[in-house]
Amino acid sequence: MEHTINVNLKIWRQRGPKEPGAFCNYRVENVSTGSSFLEMLDMLNQQLVEKGEEPIVFDHDCREGICGMCSLYINGHPHGPVQGITTCQLHMRKFNNEDTITIEPWRSAAFPVIRDLMVNRNAFDQIQQAGGYVSFNCGGAPDANNLPISKEVADVAMDRKVRLNALVALAQWFAKWTNSDSATVPTPVLAPLNAPKTFRSATSHALTANLSKLKSQTDNLAS
Repeated sequence: MEHTINVNLKIWRQRGPKEPGAFCNYRVENVSTGSSFLEMLDMLNQQLVEKGEEPIVFDHDCREGICGMCSLYINGHPHGPVQGITTCQLHMRKFNNEDTITIEPWRSAAFPVIRDLMVNRNAFDQIQQAGGYVSFNCGGAPDANNLPISKEVADVAMDRKVRLNALVALAQWFAKWTNSDSATVPTPVLAPLNAPKTFRSATSHALTANLSKLKSQTDNLAS
């Protein structure tokens, strides 16, 4: 469940690549644990702008974990405490109330600081211009288009999936109906099923007992 926390920030401020920098302390209150790390920085910048102070410069673009422009050092770790994600994918639920978070630019001789948390990424451009690339094994999964499926087979699979989804929905409905204190079914089509709770329990047993099996079959069709 989402809630709000207060965090104390130590952020590297530097006006230019040839000027000295230093850590500055800030505090952000009522940060939703459902917000991303960059959204928390947006909140801080809004506060600074309202006070007439210079906002913190940091890089970002897609905010979808794709471009990598948001790379920061957070508490001494690239992108923060969670492995395998970018900074924009880091959420504030990974921090505790009253935590002190240290935020630095991506420190590397190849990426000099432009201002605050923003660095110069021209080294990447130079590698691309020189024809540089990286290769790695992406696995042996075939492309979907290499496995053509006839329309007839696809239609049958879709129809079966629809029927299974309907059965799953019906089983879930029966489970709610069984546990209801009302003896009236809230659907005119199923009015003949109006019955005492003891009868409803026996009637819905067959469907609810197979609910997990139906879900498994449906998931297998979707995969």
